[in-house]
Formats: sequence, C-alpha cells, structure tokens
Amino acid sequence: MATRVERGDWQTPDVLAREVVDALARAAYASTAPAAVLEPTCGRGAFLDAAAQQWPRASLVGFDIDARYVDAAAARLPRSRTRVHVADFFALDWRAELARLEGPLLVLGNPPWVTNAALGALGSSNVPVKDNRRGLTGLDARTGKSNFDVSEWMIATLLGALEGRDAILALLCKTAVARRLIAHIEAHALAVEPLGLDRIDAARHFDASVDAVLFRCRTSARARLRSRRWPLYASLQASAPEGEIAVMGGALVADAARYEATAHLEGECHPVWRSGLKHDCAAVMELTRAGGALRNGLGEIVDVEDAFVLPLLKSSDVANGRSATRAVLVTQEGLGAETESLAERAPRLFAYLTRHAEALGARRSSIYRGQPPFAMFGVGPYTFAPWKVAVSALYKAARFTLVGPEAGKPVAFDDTCYFLPFTDREDAVRVAEALASPLARDFFAARTFPDAKRPLTKAVLQKLDVARLVAAVAAAR
Repeated sequence: MATRVERGDWQTPDVLAREVVDALARAAYASTAPAAVLEPTCGRGAFLDAAAQQWPRASLVGFDIDARYVDAAAARLPRSRTRVHVADFFALDWRAELARLEGPLLVLGNPPWVTNAALGALGSSNVPVKDNRRGLTGLDARTGKSNFDVSEWMIATLLGALEGRDAILALLCKTAVARRLIAHIEAHALAVEPLGLDRIDAARHFDASVDAVLFRCRTSARARLRSRRWPLYASLQASAPEGEIAVMGGALVADAARYEATAHLEGECHPVWRSGLKHDCAAVMELTRAGGALRNGLGEIVDVEDAFVLPLLKSSDVANGRSATRAVLVTQEGLGAETESLAERAPRLFAYLTRHAEALGARRSSIYRGQPPFAMFGVGPYTFAPWKVAVSALYKAARFTLVGPEAGKPVAFDDTCYFLPFTDREDAVRVAEALASPLARDFFAARTFPDAKRPLTKAVLQKLDVARLVAAVAAAR
C-alpha cells in the first residue's frame, strides 16, 4: 500500500484557487468554456470548487492518494457532474484517463512541491522512479543534481499524455520547475503553445519562501512549437507581461529583450573563469587570526609553514567588497598533485594535517576518492595569480570585485566564488571596470535567474567574451 505524504497546510487556499480560475476565465476562456476540468492531485478540491462556480456545465474530475481529501472534495462539489477518486498519480495511465474526458479540457491544480529525495526520506512509495532522469554525468550526477522536484515529473508526464489533445494546462509550481519544464518542452519538441507564467505570492498563500508561478500552456492536435517565448506576468491580475523568458541560442534566457541587445558580446572568455578552493573540512582547513596567532575552527592554535597559508575571501566578503579576515591552508599546487612530499617540504603542516587525518578522510563527497591524502579541488596556477576579478555565485545581483595581494600574498576564494586570474594589474583593472558596466549587467541579467541556488554559473560567465566587452565599453565612452 502506498504511503500517504502529509500535505497539511500545503493545501491550496480557496482564495488562490478562485484567483487562478478568474485569471483563466479572463484570458484563455474569455469566449468559451472547458467541457471538462481535471485536477490531478485534487486534495480537498479547491480548484474543482472554483471551476464548478465559474463553469457550471463543465464536468469535474479529481484524483488524490488521500481518501480523506477525496471525501472532503466530494462533499463540496456538485454530485451530478463530479467524479473524484482515490488513486496514486504514479500508478495511473494518464493517457487513458485523459482519453475518457471530453474536450476542450482544462488540467488545473497544484502538484506537491517536494523533491523525489524528500519523498523517499518520508518513506513514501508513491514516488517516480529515482533515476538520473536528465542524463547527468560525472560530478553533476554524483553531487545530487539528478534529484528533482516531483511536480516537474508530474507536469512533464501530463504534457506527454496531453499530446494531440485540445487542452489547457494551468498548474502551480516553483519558478525553477517552470523553467525546467520549458527546457523539457524544447528538448522534446512538444506541440505546446506558451500562454504564460504568472507570479504567485507563495509567502502570502503558503507561508513559504519560494518563487512560484502559475504555469500555463495550450496543447492541441494541430499545435506546433511556434513560439519559444513565455510571457512573464507580475501577478495573476496583471494584464501585460513584464518580460519574456525564452529559448534563444539553444539556451533558456531570463529576458529576451536584454539577450538580443547583448548577443554581440557572446563568445569564449579568456582567461578562463575559475572556481575557488573546495576542501569540505572548514574546521581544519580554514583559519582566523587572533592576537598574532592562527586558530582553526576547533579552537586550536595552528603553527604551520607560512608559505602554505593564503588569505581567504568567502562569498559574502566578495559580494560586499571586504578584505580578508580568514586564511586557508593550501596543500597542493595543482589538481591531483602529490602530498607525500609535504612531510619534507612543510613538516609542521604535514604533522598538523596528519593529526586531523580522520576528519579529512571522512569527507563524504566521492570526488575525494582516489585522490592523494589532504587533497583539495579548485587549485592550480591560477590560485597563485597576484591579481583577480572575483564574483560571488550566491547573490542575486552580481558584484565583480578587483582583488589584489594582501600582505604580499595572493588571495584565495571559497568554492562559492568564481574569479579571473591576472598577472598584470592594469589588465585586471580594465576587466573589472568593464564587468561593472551597465552593458555587462544587462548581459548577465538576461542569462541568469535570481531565484536559482547559484544565479551565476561558470557556464554563463564563460559565455561573455571579456575582450569584446572591454572594447564595447571603451567605444561607448
């Protein structure tokens, strides 16, 4: 028997359901009405109830795995035109279920906003197969990127089942899920017409700190993927879009207009953007200076060779333009470099690392398997470059910071930062000034999404040809 996933207060509020149905009635159904309304995970039937009031002739169909919710939904809906059933979404043949419904069809609702890993942690058996559904390889597959939102899987399943049907799909989901669905539609060339993404105030309706939208599209037997642009509306009540999310140049972009205005800057960045140091053992590897002594996160005084200690800037330091107040131990000069010779080259450092070998050996990430003892990642000749232009990957607004040596040493960064290395100060200054320009801001605003865990990625940074940017900024002066 499938384990029910408790949704509790996550049930869709009636007021939100009415706002969604009102918006659909004004736009998609201004001159007609759906013959049938399906709520695939109906809960207590908030959407079906709103649809029943808006379209009194439409048949109403709902499914939910919780019998209590199904009973509550049935009690509030008109019996003569309602079918609500206890069913497991993942066990249903959705193509067959949809074939039973008269068109035009409206698929409406609010699938669960949890990940497949979260459902598994809850002991739920009503989950999709936990596979690497995006075909990720290497580090991406090994570090958790194959985990996905269940609503993404559900909506993609419904889109596939609706192929060839005259229908409108309007479902609440996280904004990040909506973007992945747009990419899914593009990758599979689904016959889908974009209708729009309407921002939802999740804090107001669900007391949740997450960006969410109503994801709207149309399918039909005659539809083709004519438009790759998805209007983005500020709210369900907005009459005009605030912008367009689009698939352009083979990638999903946040602002089609800004993308077009900055497309001439795309190319390959030289030098290459680098990630900061990754060691996964901050208590041992990161130090603070107090009273002239270095102290680790365990409170121990650390006495090691000075040549292996670099000033360290964290993500918040870079984003706020602060100087280094921390230091980091650097055990290698390059990725995969041996560490045995530290016993001779830096005996105090080697003794310190050996004392903490158990903590370093217990690092969970599989990237350390097969690596030398005390290995790090994100280390190379670029780490020791005297001048750098750095940016935090975690902040919504990108701030590029010029960073020079401190106390005669090159500054290192943690792995939530990216940087360009330079040996010449003037080169670094020119690039830093160009990256602070409105033109650069528009370039990144068009290609990044503020609600992403890492709004700015290395892939996006590498797309900006900094030589072209420097030339364009100079020509505009």
